[in-house]
Amino acid sequence: MTLNLCVLTPNRIVWDSEVKEIILSTNSGQIGVLPNHAPIATAVDIGILRIRLNDQWLMMALMGGFARIGNNEITVLVNDAEKSSDIDPQEAQQTLEIAEAALRKAEGKRQKIEANLALRRAKTRVEAINGIS
Repeated sequence: MTLNLCVLTPNRIVWDSEVKEIILSTNSGQIGVLPNHAPIATAVDIGILRIRLNDQWLMMALMGGFARIGNNEITVLVNDAEKSSDIDPQEAQQTLEIAEAALRKAEGKRQKIEANLALRRAKTRVEAINGIS
């Protein structure tokens, strides 16, 4: 038995096919979803989406949004998403270093919040490439 997973951003469909299992980062922690999961709607945090296809796991960086699970269908609506295979490792590492420097230089509450969010996004992209979380 499988699940139909659809990952959407405002601009494109990132993923739309059947999967065996997913592990999703939510605002209250990670949840695993297998076929016949109880219906749920949840906020999606900046983090990694793990997708299992048979014996293979794929990683995707998600940049926050919402997910709806029910009737073996999962719809994930996010601000942005990138498959790990689509992320340039050098660019991701450079973005991480720039985000770390921006956080160190941030002054004032707003700048610190924005810099911290940029750092979380950059870390998530690097984690997706490295397969860690």
